[in-house]
Amino acid sequence: MKKKKVLFFSDFGVDDMLAGIYAYFSEEIELVGFVADYGNVSREDALRNVKFFQQLTGIYDVPVFGGAVIPLTGESPVYYPEIHGPSGLGPIIPELYTQNSLENFNSINDVIKKYENELIIFSAGRLTSLATMFILYPEMMKKVKGIYMMGGAFQSPGNVTPVAEANIFSDPYAANLVMQLSPIKIHIVPLDVTKYAILTPELVNELHTHYSMTKNKVGQLIKPMIDFYFNYYKKMNPKLIGSPIHDLFAIWSISDYADIKFVDVPVKICVTKGDAYGQSLGDFRETIMKAPWPVHHIAQQFNYSLFIKQVIETLTAIKS
Repeated sequence: MKKKKVLFFSDFGVDDMLAGIYAYFSEEIELVGFVADYGNVSREDALRNVKFFQQLTGIYDVPVFGGAVIPLTGESPVYYPEIHGPSGLGPIIPELYTQNSLENFNSINDVIKKYENELIIFSAGRLTSLATMFILYPEMMKKVKGIYMMGGAFQSPGNVTPVAEANIFSDPYAANLVMQLSPIKIHIVPLDVTKYAILTPELVNELHTHYSMTKNKVGQLIKPMIDFYFNYYKKMNPKLIGSPIHDLFAIWSISDYADIKFVDVPVKICVTKGDAYGQSLGDFRETIMKAPWPVHHIAQQFNYSLFIKQVIETLTAIKS
């Protein structure tokens, strides 16, 4: 099987790191670069977390790019240590990194050239850096094969406001630019589906037992991160039966074996200040009359049993 070449944009918080761990174990995915952005944590923490991930996995031969520090709105980012922990990885606090090991942002073009027409961009965080690529290098972005992103809430409540999801709300200007400027249809994986991608405490404990027995240090990250994450959300919603693993689900959607229904819908992001600020708008009307917005693929339904089965199989696979 030829592996999918994936360039990973993220703030590398809890569920982002879980997506990275899934990619590490996956036989389908080859991580060919990391772009560390501000998000639920600062860019500095995101970069530290990437370096920590590289140390644990041994993936040293791929470039790490420093992404955006603030959104295009010019406002100071809001971080969420109560959800993701002081450094973004729950109770885990990695050592500091050396900044001179970072690549210049414009060197992302070298990755695109190297994997021309086969590179997949996966965005698990804010869209500021990706929007910047479309603004600065529109011709180069035409050489990208696919774009998958976790973000938005279309026919579901938001998680930051009643109508807005965090990745979009934190920089709706950037999100709207990405939707407008992308030369290809983006696979958007919103809260509509990811909130149902639940990993229960029982499954987390089973994974931890496996990793403890096999002495797998990468896998042993999962339980402390997810437990921290789940404890917060359980307080917010006592009815919750497990952790929604948004970004892992989104990276699973890249798989040829994923069973997800995508629908093609005109998309726009609300950038007007007010109650609807950051809302993801989709024209789901079943008529020939449609809004004149760019059309993208939006995930609507998925096979949960298959998702959990494939995730557990991947995360417990023997890493060659």
